[in-house]
Amino acid sequence: MGLLAQGSPLSWEETKRHADHVRRHGILQFLHIYHAVKDRHKDVLKWGDEVEYMLVSFDHENKKVQLVLSGEEVLETLQEKGERSNPNHPTLWRPEYGSYMIEGTPGQPYGGTMSEFNTVEDNMRKRRKEATSLLEENQALCTITSFPRLGCPGFTLPEYKPNPVEGGASKSLFFPDEAINKHPRFSTLTRNIRHRRGEKVVINVPIFKDKNTPSPFIEAFPEDEEAARASKPDHIYLDAMGFGMGNCCLQVTFQACSISEARYLYDQLATICPIVMALSAASPFYRGHVSDIDCRWGVISASVDDRTREERGLEPLKNNSYRISKSRYDSIDSYLSKCGEKYNDIDLTIDKEIYEQLRREGIDHLLAQHVAHLFIRDPLTLFEEKIHLDDANESDHFENIQSTNWQTMRFKPPPPNSDIGWRVEFRPMEVQLTDFENSAYVVFVVLLTRVILSYKLDFLIPLSKVDENMKVAQKRDAVLRGLFYFRKDICKGGNAVVDSCGKAQSSPELAQEEYTLMSIDTIINGKEGVFPGLIPILNSYLENMEVDVDTRCSILNYLKLIKKRASGELMTVARWMREFVANHPDYKQDSLITDEMNYSLMMKCNQIATELCECPELLGSSFRKVKYSGNKTDSSSN
Repeated sequence: MGLLAQGSPLSWEETKRHADHVRRHGILQFLHIYHAVKDRHKDVLKWGDEVEYMLVSFDHENKKVQLVLSGEEVLETLQEKGERSNPNHPTLWRPEYGSYMIEGTPGQPYGGTMSEFNTVEDNMRKRRKEATSLLEENQALCTITSFPRLGCPGFTLPEYKPNPVEGGASKSLFFPDEAINKHPRFSTLTRNIRHRRGEKVVINVPIFKDKNTPSPFIEAFPEDEEAARASKPDHIYLDAMGFGMGNCCLQVTFQACSISEARYLYDQLATICPIVMALSAASPFYRGHVSDIDCRWGVISASVDDRTREERGLEPLKNNSYRISKSRYDSIDSYLSKCGEKYNDIDLTIDKEIYEQLRREGIDHLLAQHVAHLFIRDPLTLFEEKIHLDDANESDHFENIQSTNWQTMRFKPPPPNSDIGWRVEFRPMEVQLTDFENSAYVVFVVLLTRVILSYKLDFLIPLSKVDENMKVAQKRDAVLRGLFYFRKDICKGGNAVVDSCGKAQSSPELAQEEYTLMSIDTIINGKEGVFPGLIPILNSYLENMEVDVDTRCSILNYLKLIKKRASGELMTVARWMREFVANHPDYKQDSLITDEMNYSLMMKCNQIATELCECPELLGSSFRKVKYSGNKTDSSSN
């Protein structure tokens, strides 16, 4: 969740007064880092994943499931028993936005050997078991992207009512402030986004129109004029940061060997983001309704959109400096590598003074405009004790802006005076139900980076087309029904690529059009005469690597899952959830999810995650059955 400073948080008005100071010194901090490590190279590959979890409680008697607001207490115990007692503990735990959430990562980064791929799932299992051991009876640790009844009455344990009057952090009609993590960063972010914007955040999610769904679907808010104005017909109305940042995701961070390699990976992976997001789709339900989207991305983007009416182009510029086309949580706006420059076809709003300052300091055009674009944003949180810093040895002001630009990819300079190298973070994936699935997506992405670098692959297309792909990727069943712009010839400069049979071939001349619309099945699995497919390329790479039998078997199992999700042979989590609800005996084909339906769904999700039942339509036969221990819920009570 970014920078977690301790101290006395400032109000928005106080933070605003220091905004130029933070930006000015943030740039100085970046320059100190850049000049110190710009020539650093030969860093080895290190990487790690981040998995976010929800704590849930099952009331078997009343057939109800709630989010447990004990994340801070669980986290404190996990850290005390883990990293504080043993610096080499295999897992690390961090807070997340919801007080029902925690985040787990491996204790040490993974290295560059192929055998590391065979340890990912085991580490995720350790995390799940470790956290579950601290829960009470009938509680569980779930890796679900979006809790289906988030924002419905009584969705938390203990139960709290929202506080829509002045004084609350979010003023939400649905999401109580008690569900926000108690660390001051989170409530301050919530309050300051609302104050900067000048109104509550507005999220309208299209409703899925089932047989008995009212048409038009309209919710009435007679006692709240702001909600009445903001809500749209045929949409589910949400009004708080918690509806976005209170969801869970799966992320991967890589250390590159140099700044140029990090920039190259940043660009190449940016084009993959929409594809993997659609493949990992896992969030079809919002505030007790069935929606017409499968991914959380647009919801979370709107949930932290702090742009004023002027910045959104709804009023003439008077008090603000820029029109800003996107929320600060969105897809990237410019490529960073030289090979990506010609594909930068999105109008980029930058702070011209910062850009010129960076250019005078020897920063090239592409990196200077990237940073100058990030720094059009204001800091959203600031702590009194962190205003005046040592710019040569601290980076909090830079990270203040950097960490609240939540984009599909994040380019991460090394922290000051550390042995950490230049990194990139891959951020669009939805978290999956099982450790097996989460491992599969992580291994797929990490392996793809190895292949990109080894084969010098080129996935670049105009960035405006990547933006279009992001919109398509969130739609219902995009993995099967969506068409995505993708580069036809991914070979750079005549290097060998592989055909759909996995054999090397030399690259033909680029066609007049470098990219075309493809299905995800074609992109992932290949289609003769159209595109070789990412899985065949990965398989070809594996054939040329020395890999022990056990690791190879694990990797092939993971790739099989990705392959079958792409072809439709296996369902995405989103599609599986839709089918489960559609077939529930209580479902009235009215797009509503009751407490009992939610209970049944979450019970099933937990049983699948803890391997108490099989789910071949979701996992197929590739799911390795290893007995899980530590489940706290009593399935016999169901």
